[in-house]
Amino acid sequence: QVQLVESGGGLVQPGGSLRLSCAASGRTFSTYTMGWFRQVPGKEREFVAAISWSGGTTYYADSVKGRFTISRDNAKNTVYLQMNSLKPEDTAVYHCAADRDGNMLYYLLIRSHEYDDWGQGTQVTVSS
Repeated sequence: QVQLVESGGGLVQPGGSLRLSCAASGRTFSTYTMGWFRQVPGKEREFVAAISWSGGTTYYADSVKGRFTISRDNAKNTVYLQMNSLKPEDTAVYHCAADRDGNMLYYLLIRSHEYDDWGQGTQVTVSS
């Protein structure tokens, strides 16, 4: 099992930026596909972005494309989500997740049940 701990959430004004971090335990982090999802009360978790083990392939939800960037540092066992031009509709709890099989098929990675391990989440609130 992989332990995942998110940080970096907070309150930001519309148009602002935040960078989320997700620190992972274990020595095989570099083999995992990593994803970010978000969830608001009463709704299912929504796919945000995913990144391959090498960082060479990334996927984004249409709603964040061009504004968010996912990246990873395998030496630090950490995956990041840089969020720019934030909108009120980006308000949610953001969770990182690990796919230990290293899949990179888009139709799989947009589904939360594809992932094996989840962090507790960090709250992002976009409001003036």
